[in-house]
Amino acid sequence: MDALADLDRRISGCRACPRLVEWREEVARTKRAAFADWTYWGRPVPGFGPADARMLIVGLAPAAHGGNRTGRMFTGDRSGDVLYQALYDIGLASQPTALTADDGLELYGVRVTSPVHCAPPANKPTPGERDTCRPWLVQELNLLRPTLRTVVMLGAFGWQAALPAFAEAGWSVPRPRPVFGHGARVPLDGLELFGCFHVSQRNTFTGKLTPEMLREVLGTAAKAAGLRGRTDENEATGLPYDG
Repeated sequence: MDALADLDRRISGCRACPRLVEWREEVARTKRAAFADWTYWGRPVPGFGPADARMLIVGLAPAAHGGNRTGRMFTGDRSGDVLYQALYDIGLASQPTALTADDGLELYGVRVTSPVHCAPPANKPTPGERDTCRPWLVQELNLLRPTLRTVVMLGAFGWQAALPAFAEAGWSVPRPRPVFGHGARVPLDGLELFGCFHVSQRNTFTGKLTPEMLREVLGTAAKAAGLRGRTDENEATGLPYDG
């Protein structure tokens, strides 16, 4: 746990990509009118969730006025609203909302991260920025490896960015590399990878990704990881939520 917390601290101080540093800090200065009274995080956003997670969710990058504002993955934006509601529905989150980094949200056996830790302009990191950020994901995977059993990758970018990180972390990734698709399921040296359309507004507003579709992928991955979700008994006793 201390090693992962140290990694998160080091990620938060990264300034390796000049374009991303300039953008995230400019957004934090100018803000959005609705958040004019906020002090924006304005730094790289580390992963969120327990150090002994059995399931990992990999996104794309923090949103300019979401994670870049709050300092926590998928917190404070509509994509996060959809993701954490689904995790709550299947019993892997303590609450259905994620508004601030200190709102009390807990994840049970699940960690959320991304291959790029800074908010990029137009939500589009460059290939070079993706590759520069990869060592952080490799280190995170190495620390999670003792307990990690399943990984849900949100969108083709997350899928394509994460596969090289798994290879660098020591997993044998098939050649040719598996193709992304919603519902894709790939075994990987004791780990199972799942593909899921990203929880972006473009996908959720158009119905490309429905709450039912998201819950199905997350629930299947959770079951494969041995997670049994929240129960009344667990809530009363504070017991762990993994099987």
